[in-house]
Amino acid sequence: MVWGGISMEARTELVVVNGGAMTANRYIREILEPHDAPFAPFIGNDSIIMHDNARPHIAQIVNEYLDTVEMHHMIWPARSPDLNPIEHVWDMVGRRVKVRTPAPANLRDLSAAVIQELQEIDQAVIQDLFEGMPRRMEAVIQARGGNIR
Repeated sequence: MVWGGISMEARTELVVVNGGAMTANRYIREILEPHDAPFAPFIGNDSIIMHDNARPHIAQIVNEYLDTVEMHHMIWPARSPDLNPIEHVWDMVGRRVKVRTPAPANLRDLSAAVIQELQEIDQAVIQDLFEGMPRRMEAVIQARGGNIR
């Protein structure tokens, strides 16, 4: 599994998590504490963490941790369209990795390729994704909460 965070101005380092299932405690210990919490002050008090509804993200212990460290987080309704800008970034990274020649031969090569491709995405592209949020939100409203593509 890989994890990364983005904002209008910056991004976190990409974290490759190996071995075993991601639990709520592991999510706090290996992702939030070492990567998200230090990144939050850099992007300001008005930042909001936007997770999907994966079990580790919505666990009570995670919500309590986020409240304790004063990291604002968005409650994401089940079966809602995923508007998180990072999903577009992951799609770009995936498409870039798929066309690599030679293709990554093992997990280590794949991890390195993902890290490199993410680093090569210009921050202006990520900023455009954030600036497009109002338009995408309006499209979801027009679709009465349904998918927009």
